[in-house]
Amino acid sequence: MNRESMIKNLEAQPEKVWDILIIGGGATGLGAGVDAASRGYDTLLLEQADFAKGTSSRSTKLVHGGVRYLAQGDIALVLEALHERGLMRQNAPHLVKDQVFIIPNYVWWDGPFYTIGMKVYDMMAGKLGLGPSEHISKEETIKYIPNLSEKGLSGGVIYYDGQFDDARLAVNLAQTMVENKGSAINYFEVVDLLKSDEGMVCGVKAKDHESGKTHTIKAKVVINATGVFVDNILKMNDKNAKKTIKPSQGIHIILDKSFLQGESAIMIPKTSDGRVLFAVPWHGKVVVGTTDTQVDYDSLEPRALEEEIEFILSTAAQYLKKDPTRKDVLSIFAGLRPLAAPEDDSEETKEISRGHKLIVSESCMITMTGGKWTTYRKMAEDIIDKAAMIAGLDERRCVTKNMPIHGYVANVDHSNHQYIYGSDLVGIQKLVSNQPELADVLHPNLPFTKAEVVWAVRSPLCVYWWVG
Repeated sequence: MNRESMIKNLEAQPEKVWDILIIGGGATGLGAGVDAASRGYDTLLLEQADFAKGTSSRSTKLVHGGVRYLAQGDIALVLEALHERGLMRQNAPHLVKDQVFIIPNYVWWDGPFYTIGMKVYDMMAGKLGLGPSEHISKEETIKYIPNLSEKGLSGGVIYYDGQFDDARLAVNLAQTMVENKGSAINYFEVVDLLKSDEGMVCGVKAKDHESGKTHTIKAKVVINATGVFVDNILKMNDKNAKKTIKPSQGIHIILDKSFLQGESAIMIPKTSDGRVLFAVPWHGKVVVGTTDTQVDYDSLEPRALEEEIEFILSTAAQYLKKDPTRKDVLSIFAGLRPLAAPEDDSEETKEISRGHKLIVSESCMITMTGGKWTTYRKMAEDIIDKAAMIAGLDERRCVTKNMPIHGYVANVDHSNHQYIYGSDLVGIQKLVSNQPELADVLHPNLPFTKAEVVWAVRSPLCVYWWVG
């Protein structure tokens, strides 16, 4: 079922009351959609732009427990995230893979300090761990990362975490939701809320940006999963609603692979502003980030500040033989984290927990703030448990812990960039067998083939990527 057919189905049943209606098609909303649909609830998800248009496609591409959160003493979040990391790798092996990380040691006590810390990290991961951490010599550290600055280097600590394709996982979650008889429609913006005579939220008014039509849609419960825009929806519900999030901007820069030789990633455990900085191999390039800049706006297209770019460049230069400059930056992307606002508004964003927070309005609308990609599945489980109770739906247990995501394949060759298609790769290969010229790359400097474009345009389940 594609977007057009889902809208026709919506228009054919104007009086239908959905069990669950979700506003927002990022990690939180899509996770909730998969959870609800897989339990058998009649579920509709609406997204104002592309799926994962905002924060959910602008991550460091890591699925991890959070070494920094361990240092902050947020043990509960680390335990939850490490458990969910293992489940993501189990349920979407075509999108989640193991990544080797090196913490370079330039002060003598860094070795034992971070070795002990990472051993605790391993222990907390338990059976879902990806590999044992250990202290390694200077020579071994250079072997893993040949272009690491050697001045003052005494060794390193090696540990293992996960890497994933965030935007592709979002697309696959939308596909999984539809395969479980849910409906997910993008470019469908909620412009108002419906309320019953008793003042309870009972649906939405939404505008289709493709046709310009406005639809009135009823639901037993409405979930606000709009990330940095949650306060906008809360204002629709109550114009006097207090702010629930404190946005934090994080940017990443993309550099040529020559700046990070080898397949290992660098983790800088403490930068001058108290954050963690990563340099991670990514599809033949290097992703370096991130920042933590408090902002007071929401936007689908946040822009990196020059001081953020310079901070990443100058920090990376301290650890690399080849200093990256502004002209070496191939691309930049920025995202806004929807951090749950703390009681003390003076608290810096880097100190705010990345844990999620569930809010139920007096009108019975459910709002989710905070959280991160790694814990999307658990967040969704919490949301739908609460939604089912509020809506008075039949109690049905969550089934996503061991549910494969669309595209699942057990054995994945991560050396080929097409691994992200998982089981859908068969369709691309079939196109090439019928039309060999589709095996040609789009450009000599890029690995992408004509067949990938043709497949994406033709495939009903990939309409999500291209609509609008």
